[in-house]
Amino acid sequence: MSQSLESDDVVGVITQQIEAGYGMTTDELRAAVTAAPGADPGATTILRWYGHLTDAQEALTRAEDALVAELGSTPGELDDPAMALAHQVNAAVAVRDGRAMVVRYLLDGNAPGNRAAWSGPSRTAGLAPALRATPVARPAVTTVPLRGVVR
Repeated sequence: MSQSLESDDVVGVITQQIEAGYGMTTDELRAAVTAAPGADPGATTILRWYGHLTDAQEALTRAEDALVAELGSTPGELDDPAMALAHQVNAAVAVRDGRAMVVRYLLDGNAPGNRAAWSGPSRTAGLAPALRATPVARPAVTTVPLRGVVR
């Protein structure tokens, strides 16, 4: 089973991927996109979803803090308010992880159907295709006589 990351580590890893891919901090990238929103549609989309991701992370942190406070005030078995908070934490994790998946997809230039992100020349310069695609030669179809078949 894979080792789980801390909540903030998910956002931190994605932040590092964005910054490494664009060669600037997310604040610098946000300023560049604000100055010229149509220059790189992929960056605009990535930053929009990155903002959704950071919002979801903040909501998760608040839900976790509320759950910890509730658990600290009522030791013993979980009561209905604590269970409700636990469900809120689970829902917040699902939202955060879903948004993280979208950002990771947008960052993956090789993902099926993803043509917007990482398509600029600065991000693909010097990269050769991973696979050489050539059509496979198909053998000629031969007929095989069948026994008992009248034609």
